[in-house]
Formats: sequence, structure tokens, C-alpha cells
Amino acid sequence: MKRLSSAVLSDLPERVSVPAYDRAAVGIGIVHLGIGAFHRAHQAVYTDDVLAKHGGDWAISGVSLRSKTVHDQLDPQDGLFSVTALDGEGRDCRIVGSVKEVIFAPDDKLRLFDLMAAPTTRIVSLTVTEKGYYRDPSTGALLTNDPAIRADLVNVDNPATAVGLIVRALKLRRAAGTEPFTVLCCDNLPANGAALRQVVLDYARLHDSDLAAWIEETVRFPSTMVDRIVPATTEEGLAAVESQLDCRDEGAILTEPFTQWVIEDDFSAGRPAWEDVGAMLVDDVAPFEFAKLRLLNGPHSTLAYLGYLAGMEYVSDCMENSSLRRFVDTLMREDIRPTVTAPEGFDVDGYIDALQARFANPELHHRCWQIAMDGSQKLPQRLLGTVRDRLKEGASVARFGLVVAAWIRYASGVDLDGNTIDVRDPFSERFAERFTPLLSKPEALAEAALSMTEIFGKDLSEDATFRTAVTDGLKKLFADGAIAATEL
Repeated sequence: MKRLSSAVLSDLPERVSVPAYDRAAVGIGIVHLGIGAFHRAHQAVYTDDVLAKHGGDWAISGVSLRSKTVHDQLDPQDGLFSVTALDGEGRDCRIVGSVKEVIFAPDDKLRLFDLMAAPTTRIVSLTVTEKGYYRDPSTGALLTNDPAIRADLVNVDNPATAVGLIVRALKLRRAAGTEPFTVLCCDNLPANGAALRQVVLDYARLHDSDLAAWIEETVRFPSTMVDRIVPATTEEGLAAVESQLDCRDEGAILTEPFTQWVIEDDFSAGRPAWEDVGAMLVDDVAPFEFAKLRLLNGPHSTLAYLGYLAGMEYVSDCMENSSLRRFVDTLMREDIRPTVTAPEGFDVDGYIDALQARFANPELHHRCWQIAMDGSQKLPQRLLGTVRDRLKEGASVARFGLVVAAWIRYASGVDLDGNTIDVRDPFSERFAERFTPLLSKPEALAEAALSMTEIFGKDLSEDATFRTAVTDGLKKLFADGAIAATEL
């Protein structure tokens, strides 16, 4: 079977959309750190649409920081990949051409720095997941004692982390008298622009105080809100795309039709006209981001942990279970909704209905295990802020206690049937040491988890109401199982 590449574009079936512009004529204006599936399904698609509509030198150089997988998928394909939107009624398949190259940073650091330092690069964007910022989730400060950050600070001219790469590239631009690029965070962090700015400045201050002052004064870090559900592509998915394309695409993306991008319009060196292709350019992203983090990401994690412990593989399986669906509906409407101040004209009830329909999409094989990764980094952003607001109101946090209990049991590495869980989390070794020996002692297990102030902060660690809710959740989970435990 032939492989997707520039040479076969003209041979693809008419049902497949292909780039409607001359890819050779557009220059690179964006360097993207962390070119995983989400970026390719989201920002790369918006940029592809801009290039088709307006042209311009806004093509993307994608950068893999740790794994060579995406490089090996896309390099033989001239950076091309397909994005297929799935719903119950059909498939919409397109080829995206906005990514002109993929750099594997450990193998090509000189090329990367040349590109990031070039005046033609006007935006450096990121999707490195929450853990990629080496950020204390309870304080927002850079984790200066993390081995990766310490290694970068010892070898500042050859960093490996995204934060180190950004600071090194900005130092090169400052030395050359080149204006700074805009740094655009596209990860699920509250006030993600400000969050990234803080860790960059924390790092820079430890390295070069004058550089830090220049960054603080001149570099723009606009916030964004991104939304599209993008499951990991399976071999079955690759085969389905192959039947659509009549050729092999190793970088194929399968996703949902829905997509949203809200961007703070604060760029120092220009930007693509993303607003012309469906993005929202606004003065303040916070209300949109707040609603999404609480009403989408929090319930998504809820379904992931409870669903996994109930033996369910996909989020859509969770939504087919009447107890889990009822639990998450109640959580969204009674516990989370009162804490959300929506943007003007935003229909919160309609948004909740739409989210539940998206969760239930049977075509999206979004694994609970995938969503459950890196819970120590996600829970503070997705759930614990809501818990704090409910506690201030004197409201019940029983349902949140059960969700946190499900995460604790998941993080222990052993499910309710005694099977081993492949826990992917920066703290996975600590969880195994702290949690696993206490699986027969829910009170002690709750104490061990809640004492981790880097996740829960001192306030929640010491809050008697929250501690009781989590302990009760663990007891109910252990005694009744994940499904019955939701019948609060």
C-alpha cells in the first residue's frame, strides 16, 4: 500500500479534501513544541484553513521533545496527515498541510535553535500537557528541584524542557537584537498564558536576571482556551483511514466534529487570521476557560476514574451506564454549575447538554485510561478549585469526595478486582510507595493522599469536611464498587 505524501495528493479520492494552497510557497512562522495528536487535530487545522484562505508565511515546524514517533510518522509523508471527524452519521476526512516539517529536538537541537531565533518565527506555541511545564499545581511556581529543570539550569545552552528551550531561544534573539516571538500556550491550564509566563520567568531569573527582566518587559504570553476531544489513534483507526484514503497514513488523527479555540488577542509580532476560520479572538479568555475546565474537563476526569474502576474502556461506555450518566449529570448541574459565571450570552444548560452528547459519541473510542493519565497535574485545575468554591458556600462536596477517592484508588496502581493499573503520572513512584500498602485501610489511605500538599494545597489537606468526604468515598468505593458508590 502506498504511503501518504505530496506525491500522492492528486491521486486521493474526491471525497477527501486536500490543501488548497501551494505548500512550497508558504514559509514557517510558527514553531510548535509538543506536536502530538491534539495539536494536529486543533491548532494545525485552524492554521491550515488560514493558509487556504489567505496564504502567508504561517506554516508550522512541529517539534517532538521526547519521543521520535511523530517525526517518524510524518517525515516520510512531507508533514502531511489526515484528520477525520467522526459522529454517528458519517466521516469527514481531510488532509492537513500546515505542518511543513517535524524536528526531533534531541537529534537536531541546532536546527531548532536556528529556527526559534530566526526573525521569521513569530510565534512559539505549546501543547506539552500539564506535566510539561514543571509547575507546582498548588502554587504555580516552577519546580526548581525537578531533575529535568536542574539539568537544564546546569546546561542552559543545551536544554531539554520546553521552558528551557524557550528561554534559550529568547536569549539568542535578545543577543541578536531580534524582537521576541509570542509564546502561545494551548494546554488545559487556568490562565495558561500567565501560568507559562511565571515558570519561564522563574527559570530565567535563576539563569540570567537581565534576560528575565527583558522577557518580563517585552514577551507576550496570551492565554487560550482549546477544546476538541482527540482519542489516541489505534491500529483499527489507521485501517479505517486507509480505506478512506486508499493509501497509508501513519499520522492519522480521528476526532469529533466539534472544535473551539478562544484566544486572547495579545501578539507582539503578528499572527494568522484565525478569527476568519472559526476561532474567537477576545480581550479576556478567562470566562470561557473557566466554564470549559469545570464543566468539561472535570466531568471527563470523573468518568475516566470511576469508569476505569468499573471495568469500562471508553468514555462512551460510561455514558451508556445509567448510574454513571446520572452521577455526572448531577455533578455538572448541581455541584459545578453554581460555581460557573458564564460569558454573556453563554447558555450553560445547553452547553452541559452538548457536552454529555459529545461524551456519549460512540464513534470516539476515547479510553478512560488515556484521560486518567497525569491526574496529579489535572485534578487541581479540573476539580479542586470547584471543591474550594463549594466549601466556601457551605455546600456538600460528597460527590467530589467520591471522585477524588476514585483517583486515589486508581493512582494506587491496583483496581478494585486486584488487577495492576499502568499508572502514568509524574508522582507514580510516590503513589506506589504511599498508597499501595494501605489498600485495606481507607482512612489511612485518605490521610496519605491528602497529605500531598503539592496536589491539594494546605487548605484542602487540612479541611475536615473535605477529608471526611474523601474518606467516606473510599469506604463506599471499596465496599460497594464504582457503580453502586455513585448512588449517593
